[in-house]
Amino acid sequence: MTPEDYRKHGHELVDWIADYLENTSDYPVRAQVKPGDIARLIPDQVPEKGEPFEDIFTDFKNQIMPGITHWQHPRFFAFFPSNASVPSQLAEMLMAGLGTNAMLWETSPAATELEERMMSWLKSLMLLPSDWSGVIQDTASSATFVACLMARERATRGAANEAGLMGQKSLSIYCSAEAHSSIEKAIKMAGMGRLSIRSVPVSDLGSMRPSKLRQMIHSDKAKGILPVMIIATVGGTGTGTMDPLRDIGEIAGAEDIFMHVDAAWAGSAMLCPEFRPMLDGIELADSYVFNPHKWMLTNFDCTVHFVRDKDALLRTLAINPAYLQTREGDEVTDFRDWGLQLGRRFRALKLWFVLRSYGAEAIRDFIRTHVAWAQRLALIVEASPNFELTSPVNLSLFSFRYQPEGWSDDAIDILNDKLILAVNDDGRTYLTRTLVGGRPVIRFQIGHIRTTWEDVEIAWEAVKELAESIC
Repeated sequence: MTPEDYRKHGHELVDWIADYLENTSDYPVRAQVKPGDIARLIPDQVPEKGEPFEDIFTDFKNQIMPGITHWQHPRFFAFFPSNASVPSQLAEMLMAGLGTNAMLWETSPAATELEERMMSWLKSLMLLPSDWSGVIQDTASSATFVACLMARERATRGAANEAGLMGQKSLSIYCSAEAHSSIEKAIKMAGMGRLSIRSVPVSDLGSMRPSKLRQMIHSDKAKGILPVMIIATVGGTGTGTMDPLRDIGEIAGAEDIFMHVDAAWAGSAMLCPEFRPMLDGIELADSYVFNPHKWMLTNFDCTVHFVRDKDALLRTLAINPAYLQTREGDEVTDFRDWGLQLGRRFRALKLWFVLRSYGAEAIRDFIRTHVAWAQRLALIVEASPNFELTSPVNLSLFSFRYQPEGWSDDAIDILNDKLILAVNDDGRTYLTRTLVGGRPVIRFQIGHIRTTWEDVEIAWEAVKELAESIC
């Protein structure tokens, strides 16, 4: 492809993306295809000769787009948002064009130093401990895995990295049932085993009970089991639950246990002073993660990971082969040693574009609007016949259940499972099923940049209409 071809087709793509973003609401939110539908459209073999870009782009529109679930749709209320704001998309284009690998300071000084400055900006904006060190990871799952490795090495005094876990004491890791599923995966990958996980009982609101945590730690110690890590959640995926960080942090400190805080979604809300009490006690944590790629207008992927002790992080992950040694040495930061990947994308550029384009004030207003809409909708749901709230509003997230009178609990559970399938098959909106008290409920989370209150109303009307139709 010549430079002129690149200019021509690049303009075509930008125009198409701009039209797509302007008209995303014309699509059904969730892809309306069956398993295998897309694969059948794609040839079994790679073409021997190159094909014109026009043909490839036509096939993208005709063969790929029908199988896309539209995360940029204004009525995407499932999971958490994946906001691809225009400034972050433009930065992504520059990242792709530059093709930067930000593994060493030497391989792009600007990438390293901008990342350091973005971490400093966020610490200042969110009133996080000034002596923390930050790095951009790909996802919270990776950051949690890194935290698990740090905790393992601290508990075993570096022995696990050197000789493995054979011969070590049995280990224990503590989190609530509301903690994210990535924690179990991280613990298994870290070699500590799923059986090391302790599920700490929760309050009626779903938050970890510190008294039970303390009891479980003391019980494990009495059995000769080595407590490794406590993972607290701020903004659980299911219902947005908030663990009491200060109480947990004081236990972690007293028992000399590593503490990781997962605020993947809710962390962006800490830009707003009124929500910062949710992080009371965060200075007691050893590791903290949140995702700007959810609620801070930065396109996927971009995860911010702070640690209290960067030297412990480096002891856990650093390697130093000859081909990665540079003359600058300890004078600079080489982020290759701060995460799982050697090769690293220039993600700091997206944060820089977003924070400068919107400014902190506009992002705060964006978050506050979604919180207010969630509170407003929850009142409407609560006042609606045959519906009940099943969890309180946590920031912009709550859950509810369809509960017509005269139906048994088992029948209502079946009915709600049918309802969530009907809603997502309908195409007007996309919601997520979760469990509260072991029973299926419908989860509603507002967070998209293009969502309006009218979109919220349309989604709720679709739920009500479909609920009546399946009874």
